[in-house]
Amino acid sequence: MTTLLWPTLNDIVNVASVPQRSPFRYPGGKTWLIPQVRRWLLAKRTRPAIFIEPFAGGAIAGLTVGFEQLADRVLLVEVDPDVASVWRTVLNGHADSLAERILRFNLTVGRARSVLAHRHRTLLDRAFATILRNRVQHGGILAPGASLMRDGENGMGIKSRWYPETLARRISEISAIKDRFSFVQGDAFEVIECFRRAANVVFFVDPPYTVAGRRLYTFSEINHKRLFDLMGRVTGDFMLTYDDTPEVRRWAQDAGLEFESVVMKSRQHCRKSELIIGKDLRWANEG
Repeated sequence: MTTLLWPTLNDIVNVASVPQRSPFRYPGGKTWLIPQVRRWLLAKRTRPAIFIEPFAGGAIAGLTVGFEQLADRVLLVEVDPDVASVWRTVLNGHADSLAERILRFNLTVGRARSVLAHRHRTLLDRAFATILRNRVQHGGILAPGASLMRDGENGMGIKSRWYPETLARRISEISAIKDRFSFVQGDAFEVIECFRRAANVVFFVDPPYTVAGRRLYTFSEINHKRLFDLMGRVTGDFMLTYDDTPEVRRWAQDAGLEFESVVMKSRQHCRKSELIIGKDLRWANEG
C-alpha cells in the first residue's frame, strides 16, 4: 500500500515539480499552491460536480483540476476582455489557429511593438496580442503602462520568455480536453451568487489583492469585504486565498470563516505567508 506524503502548509513547494499547464505567466499566480489544492479536493468523500475559478487569470488551478479530473467539470470566469479572449479562443475551437500564429511569429522588438500598437480586428488577433504582451512585457504584467523587457534572462531580452513551441503545445493540450471546461466572460460576484446554493460545487477564489494590484492587473478594483460576506453564505465548499494581513484576518473572522497561514516563496525568492481561508480547514491539518 502506497502512502501519500503531502506537503505541509509550512513546506515551500518547488514550482518546477508542478506541471505547467497555462500559456500565461501571471503576476500572483498560484502554481506554488497547487499541491494544497489537490490535497483539499482529494480529501473530499465525493468528487465535486463543478470546480469554479471566478477570478481565473492564468487559471492554473482550474487547468490542473481539468487535466487531473479532480472535478466533473471546470468553470473558468474572467472579466478582463484581453485575458478572456485567450480562453474563448482556446476553448471554443480556434486553439489550432492561435498555436499556429505563435509558431509562425518571428519575434523582434519592432514586430512586438507593431502587434501591440495595432487595434485588434478579430478575437484571434486579440488573443495572440494578449499572449504576446504577457510574454514580452516586464513581469508578464498586462496592465496599462507596463514596459517591454530589456535584459530578460541570460541577456536574451525580449525573447527570454517567448517559448513558441511550449506555448503552442500547452494551448493544444488544453484544447484536446476542452469538453471538460466551460468559460464565462463576466463578473465573478454574479457567478458566485448564481451557484451560491449549489451543494456539490466548489470554488477556488484568488482575487487581485496585493498592494501592487493596480499596477499588475487591469481589473483590480473589487469590494473585498463584500466578497468575504458572499463566500460566508455559500453552501458548497471553497478555498479563498489572500495576502496575510490583519485586515484580511478580520474580514475572515467577521464572515465566520477559518484561516490557515501557508508558506510560499516570492518571485524575489523571499519567504512570505499567505492565507488559505474556508469554512472547514481540517483537511489542512491532517497527514
